[in-house]
Amino acid sequence: MTKMAIFYYSSTGANYQMAQWAEAAMKEAGAEVKLIKVPETAPESAIEQNPAWKKHYEATKYVPEATPEDLDWADGFMFSIPTRFGNVPAQVKQFMDMCGGLWAEGKLVNKVCSAMTSAQNPHGGQEQTLANFYTSMFHWGVIIAGPGYTDEVIFGSGGNPYGTSATVDGEGNIQDDIQKAVEHQAKRTYEITKKISD
Repeated sequence: MTKMAIFYYSSTGANYQMAQWAEAAMKEAGAEVKLIKVPETAPESAIEQNPAWKKHYEATKYVPEATPEDLDWADGFMFSIPTRFGNVPAQVKQFMDMCGGLWAEGKLVNKVCSAMTSAQNPHGGQEQTLANFYTSMFHWGVIIAGPGYTDEVIFGSGGNPYGTSATVDGEGNIQDDIQKAVEHQAKRTYEITKKISD
């Protein structure tokens, strides 16, 4: 079976939901899937100041934390991450920096990657976040599997060709109808990975 890893970071739950939709779609398509969270690096004192963040943090303590070995294991992978000032969150950057050993050994070359994101308003840096994330992926030597305009569902979710993006309120609730776009992107990423890894 083609092995897929879905990495997510989520403070209030939106990107966790997106990752779960991607996981279900990949499993339905026939992939072996790991759903894993990027480790939290913020101090608990900061988390406790935001009730929605604290609630999600407590509710997902059982989800396995990502390690570089998960990237080594996977044939292809997806990231679901919020935007932070048009870039990836510090937690995600920290995780990516931990993968320097894999990069140096060439173990990430020709793996397939796709990414999704969210922000609190429709123009809150979603496209820029994905472009910045993919820049690092080019350094890793991975093959980017963006959704492009390969299905009509892309337009229903705002038409972001770089990856599904969501508008999320302060409580972590997704404001857009994006589930089908997430599922399409996940299946597309899996299908491309399958072709390359066979």
